[in-house]
Amino acid sequence: MQNLNDMPSEEFKKNGYKLVDWIAKYLTSIEKYPPLSQVNPGDILKQIPQSPPTNGEDIQNVLADVDKILMDGITHWNHPGFMAYFNSTSSGPGILAELVSAGLGVNGMLWKTSPAFTELEKSMMNWFRQMVGLPENYWGIIYDTASTSSMHAIASAREQLNLGFREKGMAGRSEVPKLILYCSEHAHNSIDKGALTLGIGLDGIRKISVNDRFEMIPQKLEEAINSDIAKGLKSFCVVATVGTTSTTSVDPVEAIADITEKYNLWLHIDSAYAGVTAMIPEMKWITKGWDRADSLVINPHKWMFTPMDLSVYFTRKPDILKRAFSLSAEYLKTNQDSEVENLMDYGIQLGRRFRSLKLWFIIRYFGVDGLAERIKTHIELAQEFAEWVDNEKDFEQMAPVPFSTICFRFNPGHISETELNRLNETLLEKINQSGKIFLSHTKLNGKFTIRLTIGSIRHERRHIVDAWKLIKTIARGLQ
Repeated sequence: MQNLNDMPSEEFKKNGYKLVDWIAKYLTSIEKYPPLSQVNPGDILKQIPQSPPTNGEDIQNVLADVDKILMDGITHWNHPGFMAYFNSTSSGPGILAELVSAGLGVNGMLWKTSPAFTELEKSMMNWFRQMVGLPENYWGIIYDTASTSSMHAIASAREQLNLGFREKGMAGRSEVPKLILYCSEHAHNSIDKGALTLGIGLDGIRKISVNDRFEMIPQKLEEAINSDIAKGLKSFCVVATVGTTSTTSVDPVEAIADITEKYNLWLHIDSAYAGVTAMIPEMKWITKGWDRADSLVINPHKWMFTPMDLSVYFTRKPDILKRAFSLSAEYLKTNQDSEVENLMDYGIQLGRRFRSLKLWFIIRYFGVDGLAERIKTHIELAQEFAEWVDNEKDFEQMAPVPFSTICFRFNPGHISETELNRLNETLLEKINQSGKIFLSHTKLNGKFTIRLTIGSIRHERRHIVDAWKLIKTIARGLQ
């Protein structure tokens, strides 16, 4: 008779041991790979059969094909040479937590579907709230990414207007004014996507200009609000950023909060990248005004060594969040509903992964002090790198360095801005083709700017020293 059961336990253990060994070896020898994949589009696709296998095959063949087919097409985010974007790196305890989550296979949509899921998430939100210094009146939940967290913030802001959007929607209602959201011109484009998803539209977003430190100008914000009110439009939400994507600048939250309170607007803070630094005593300055925000997002997967994905969302108004999203059906009702929180009521998703396990493992393994010291070291290394840039006559910083991202460019002098942009674009291409490090870029006031971010749990000072040597060598070879 054909065996229709799962993989036998002994086979699972045998291959599981091998896979853990493979991951451990990969992480210890990761520097043999180029951080940025060097393949061309379609190179991996053509190695994968176009049709699925009719019969099963030994799992060892599948594991072997990870090396044979996939590894050349992997950009290695765990590589210490990966200094692009914001480093999302997986720590050992985080990887183990993912294994436990997959093994348990639970769905935490209701308290009843896994009580430990709901109650551990509640505990981890309490721990994390204390770690970053938020008051007790902030309620927390875990989503996948900041894009999702910020979308829920915008949805809550919309629901707070009490204009019947839940029941009647937005379309075809002449009595509903055009809604307007405000954010810095350097806000992450996930804010735009959230506004698109929720029917605000791109023309409902006001990008507020910034100062020479790339921080939102509160006066310009208030001017824009007053202008929209005079036109009969409905201002409803302001997004302040603590650690912008391009430069990691910090918007003046306290001044912005004065304005949002004056006009009764929802204030959401996007601190997806930089929020974890609030664990460090010397960095508490970034939390000024946080207690006046209606909501805030921080991503442990960006700079707290947490495997993708895990985004923490806090709000002072969970009742409004619930009002915006809570729906039930007969098959979801339980006898405990009046006694517990069912996390499905606080977001777009019904099914929910056991992400809080990663926080439980990581925080307990490293401790708050251990996490803070690692992050503090990254900030110190960034300050040192910034000094190196300043000490070279043919390099220049392009923005302040409040955290661990340095924006700079090569500038040998005596050439136009157009030529400088072309030169630095070529420099970045050559750096990334080297197979040693991977950097990303932005444009600041039209100037092509190279970004280097320090934040990997595998970053050591030697990696930063070697990166700077390589950058200088390649740059000066272009002259």
